[in-house]
Amino acid sequence: MKFSLEGLPVFFPYEYIYPEQYQYMLECKRALDAKGHGLLEMPTGTGKTITLLSLITSYQLAHPEIGKLVYCTRTVPEMEKVLQELKELVDYRARYFLGPGQTVPQILALGLSSRKNLCVHPSVAEEGSRESVDAKCRRLTATWVRERHVSDTDIEVCDFFEQLERAGSDALLEPGVYTLEDLRIFGRKQGWCPYFLARHMLAFANVVVYNYQYMLDPKVSNMVSRELEKECIVVFDEAHNIDNVCIEALSVHLRQQTLDNAGRNITRLNSAIERAKSTDAQRLKDEYQRLVRGLQTQGNLPSADPRPAGAGGEDWLANPALPEDIMREAVPGNIRRAEHFVAFLRRFVLYLKEKLGVNQVETENPTTFLAHLQERLNIDGKTLRFCYDRLTSLLKTLEITDTDDFTPIHLVADFATLVGTYARGFAIITEPFDERMPAVRDPVMQLSCLDASLAVKPVFAKFQSVIITSGTLSPIDLYPKILNFQPVVLQSLQMTLTRDCLCPAILTRGADQMPVSTKFDMRDDPNVVRNYGRMLVELASVIPDGIVAFFVSYSYMDTIVSKWDQMGILQDLMAAKLVFIETTDVVETTLALDNFRRACDCGRGAVFFSVARGKVAEGIDFDRHYGRAVVMFGVPYQYTLSRILRARLEYMREMFQIKESDFLAFDAVRQAAQCVGRVIRSKADYGMMVFADQRYQRHDKRDKLPAWITTHLKDSHLNLSADMLVHVAREFMRSMAQPYDKMAVGKSLLTEDAVNGMVTAAPTGMVMG
Repeated sequence: MKFSLEGLPVFFPYEYIYPEQYQYMLECKRALDAKGHGLLEMPTGTGKTITLLSLITSYQLAHPEIGKLVYCTRTVPEMEKVLQELKELVDYRARYFLGPGQTVPQILALGLSSRKNLCVHPSVAEEGSRESVDAKCRRLTATWVRERHVSDTDIEVCDFFEQLERAGSDALLEPGVYTLEDLRIFGRKQGWCPYFLARHMLAFANVVVYNYQYMLDPKVSNMVSRELEKECIVVFDEAHNIDNVCIEALSVHLRQQTLDNAGRNITRLNSAIERAKSTDAQRLKDEYQRLVRGLQTQGNLPSADPRPAGAGGEDWLANPALPEDIMREAVPGNIRRAEHFVAFLRRFVLYLKEKLGVNQVETENPTTFLAHLQERLNIDGKTLRFCYDRLTSLLKTLEITDTDDFTPIHLVADFATLVGTYARGFAIITEPFDERMPAVRDPVMQLSCLDASLAVKPVFAKFQSVIITSGTLSPIDLYPKILNFQPVVLQSLQMTLTRDCLCPAILTRGADQMPVSTKFDMRDDPNVVRNYGRMLVELASVIPDGIVAFFVSYSYMDTIVSKWDQMGILQDLMAAKLVFIETTDVVETTLALDNFRRACDCGRGAVFFSVARGKVAEGIDFDRHYGRAVVMFGVPYQYTLSRILRARLEYMREMFQIKESDFLAFDAVRQAAQCVGRVIRSKADYGMMVFADQRYQRHDKRDKLPAWITTHLKDSHLNLSADMLVHVAREFMRSMAQPYDKMAVGKSLLTEDAVNGMVTAAPTGMVMG
């Protein structure tokens, strides 16, 4: 359909639109009109992706001055799904421009991922890890390798990259929507490297889809997203965990093995410098002069590639600190000469090893760390701040391509630069052993970012509109605090339904009326374990097809499953349905999921045991008969004895006035909501959501659930015992088996005429019908 949204012609590729999709577009448009940022929660299964794509591409069409849409996803499958939906939208939109004198608006959209996901070179693509693919690619595409190939053809280069280089400015993609597979197919057909072609085409694209890290991690964003214009619209989809992504992007962990390997890296660098001195001393002198002149090129060698994609494979990760935090000045004199810099690194690594030799936990901030470092080694913060850039420059000057071997020293330089740059918002925590295994000495030094806003701040500052959206952002008013920004639009939308296809319920007691909970003092109680198991067995007998059970941790899942086995509960459960379990091994879990789906397809039915915060909880949908009920065993709190977590809680209390208990409850309930939301992926779907813990009965937990769940939480479904829950499940499944009008036009669906007839949208959150 095509309709007018406050004067904006919007192209939507379906015959009907949900009222909440219309409202979502309205809120999103207001954020774009105000050139500000938006925070929007929209229920799962209501077409959030296509709604965003329809609104923003229509907005780009009406406002040519708007820059590209940068759509950030968490995983490659999500990226492919976004591009597939965009492909359908573009094909649909073209129908409206087929009249005489009309031209179909052209759009170029592409996905960008790592070399591992895009490489088509036969031997490079076979490499296992992402790091080894990157390193092998650099060995074939670095400028100095290609220069040597000219005089010695025995030196191997990448034919795909060479052909792309020869094509020069003619290396372009035709308008269209390109998934990662499309880029690989095009690359093989043309003989061009898909990865560098995609990097090159970023400047010409209207829509770019890539991972969060490409926008939030300064090491990657300074390399990939630096050239994006201010007028771009940035979308973070499924952004309920965006604060954790930001913190991980600016955190570094150093172990004893890392420092030992870094020491070996330094020895190799020393040898390479000595070789360079004897064979090509001018190279080292040229680098020294560049560093004297300052950081205008950040000490990098001049690019041999005129295209913006970078100089072949030698485009190392950029500085881990934010660009404005690195002052444009000369590299300190004590690390300009290569041999001086390597000597400095050796002293710094030995100092870190000494720090790792502690016998008790030590916590300090960067200021204290630097003061002690200055006192012991006479090394100042400015020297540390330029460490990463100086190392990158040295590796390029020495023409080193096996980058995966130098990861340890890169981690040390990353650590040094962050410590030298930020005075606050970080904690350095040194632990001699893991608390859960105190007998095994395994020291680790963790530079932990405590402030999520540090990584996302430049994104808000650079781009005029950033939209953060997910199905589980409640309580939504906490996100502006922890990300430290002011949204012009902040809205939580509800779901319009023709029938009550959601059935949330809170289980507080077993059939014997004993309370159930995964609280530390109750989780090992045999009565709790038995009640949980019996409840699941009884649910499996009345709920058809698939059931998904989420536990608070792997260790708790292992414990309770083994106890169920001893009690004979597991055997009873397997008599009703097959049982599959998520493990930490990705291949095993994928196989278990595949067999779980087969069991549901053939009518045998199955139960899938999974873990909150795991891969399945974050990325796998259990739609239709694969998930007729989901059971959340307990409240998935983080490990509250973690010193990193405690340091972050203390920082948020001081800086943002967020209470520890509020944040912990918020974080746990958003994870629980994410787990139970896996079962509803469309309005035609239905499923039960069982919160199996007496703590969900309390308002401080229940009120943090998304509104689209709490509006369906009836009073009669609170404080249930196991036998009452089974009765509720039986009644719900019976009611869902009745025929209903899927096309309830006017209530949960609006026609094109109805939308165009709406002068203003209904009040936010109102359920139409």
